[in-house]
Amino acid sequence: MSAAALTSLSRCGVLAFRAPVGLVAVRYAQTAAAPAAQPRVKKFQVYRWDPDTPGDKPRMQTFEIDLNTCGPMVLDALIKIKNEMDPTLTFRRSCREGICGSCAMNINGGNTLACLNKIDTNTSKVTKIYPLPHMYVVKDLVPDMSNFYAQYKSIEPYLKKKDETQEGKEQYLQTVEDRQKLDGLYECILCACCSTSCPSYWWNGDKYLGPAVLMQAYRWMIDSRDEFTEERLSKLQDPFSLYRCHTIMNCTKTCPKGLNPGKAIAEIKKMMATYKEKKAAAV
Repeated sequence: MSAAALTSLSRCGVLAFRAPVGLVAVRYAQTAAAPAAQPRVKKFQVYRWDPDTPGDKPRMQTFEIDLNTCGPMVLDALIKIKNEMDPTLTFRRSCREGICGSCAMNINGGNTLACLNKIDTNTSKVTKIYPLPHMYVVKDLVPDMSNFYAQYKSIEPYLKKKDETQEGKEQYLQTVEDRQKLDGLYECILCACCSTSCPSYWWNGDKYLGPAVLMQAYRWMIDSRDEFTEERLSKLQDPFSLYRCHTIMNCTKTCPKGLNPGKAIAEIKKMMATYKEKKAAAV
């Protein structure tokens, strides 16, 4: 077969070659090059402020990202911005699994975890990213969590026993039913999304413990192995620690783990009423 004929066959998806027994034609599949994907450019406006830079003022900085080259979550976009556009952008992140709570921030007006928040693929809408509201800012998207952690420490979030002589010598057992009472409480990752969405916490953050800390207080109050329930209730009797909650329920609405801090606070108030009645009867 001539070279021209071979070329003609090849264009038709047939390759001819000469074998010892004669001419053999083999049909093969031709694959066309995939067309380049159209860019899907989306704008992200990110809160920027460095208090250590003299004269620097809070501002919003706009970044444009092609969603074809970015992961699906807002945290992916932030990491891409930091790696490829502006290495000075500062934010917290760790597990990327919704477990550590590090990347809590305000995205499009709601407190959530950046690693669990999907990017809105509507490129005509701008995604706006701020640090958690009503907290001091360390830099950019990093809030100062010192007060939040100090409040968490104040409730003594650990098992307490009256008699510690057997500590470490045997297990503290509880029934399956008692263990199930802790479901919906122990899963809290202390991201502070709920507390920083609460207007009462905005106004009295120095004295009101806030939804996250109160839910953890309740978690230990109802633990069948803990023996300091009354003492824990006693520490919450002042007008601010517990009673600044006005059941606005922003906390439950915004929790990225689907927990219900508002219900836990209501349960503490019920326990407090019983505790006060018992205390008054004892007098």
